[in-house]
Amino acid sequence: MAARSGDKFSVLLPTYNERENLPLVVWLLVRTFRQSGTDFEIIVIDDGSPDGTQQVAEQLEAIYGSDTILLRPRPKKLGLGTAYIHGMKHATGNFIVIMDADLSHHPKFIPEFIRKQKEGNFDIVSGTRYKGNGGVYGWDLKRKLISRGANFITQVLLRPGASDLTGSFRLYRKEVLQKLMEKCVSKGYVFQMEMIVRARQLGYTVGEVPISFVDRVYGESKLGGNEIVSFLKGLLTLFATT
Repeated sequence: MAARSGDKFSVLLPTYNERENLPLVVWLLVRTFRQSGTDFEIIVIDDGSPDGTQQVAEQLEAIYGSDTILLRPRPKKLGLGTAYIHGMKHATGNFIVIMDADLSHHPKFIPEFIRKQKEGNFDIVSGTRYKGNGGVYGWDLKRKLISRGANFITQVLLRPGASDLTGSFRLYRKEVLQKLMEKCVSKGYVFQMEMIVRARQLGYTVGEVPISFVDRVYGESKLGGNEIVSFLKGLLTLFATT
């Protein structure tokens, strides 16, 4: 389904060591948006990847054109939240799509996000692994338990009114994302969760679309023991302050 005329979608792709995945995710994004006749741009925010991701992004910019692929690198790894703020400064769309560049999020779901947003005039549309025919593929039992457990604890403590809080495949109205970024203090995995919790506090509406999440195709997963500890600390901070 095509978006309303005049709507433009800016995809923010923060990258760190994604040279194998980036050409494929960009190709899928370009194909998806062009097939639905939707105006779009892809903003690649590379945090000084040592594997040559930036050089790959430069080649993609040459192939697709600098109006389609905008390379906005940073000198080093500075975190996801600041990557979104950095990317938004360069975004010309009135809607922002955030997603992972490692192919765990398939661009084929974006037209569903757009359809959902239009249907309910939502401020945010979030992909959910825990509703309808959504799901997770390629995770071992431990990862699934951690994710489910994190989601369950969050639901109990914060009652946010959304089924998937730690996912990072979402569509935002640009001005809503800007406002949320001003309010959010969390880092790492808690950041995505705080965005939804703050959105509820500020009275923004959230729609959900079931998605399938596939564990990263190339490269190593970035979830380690430290992330789990910082997630729980961040969760308790949010509980105490919201």
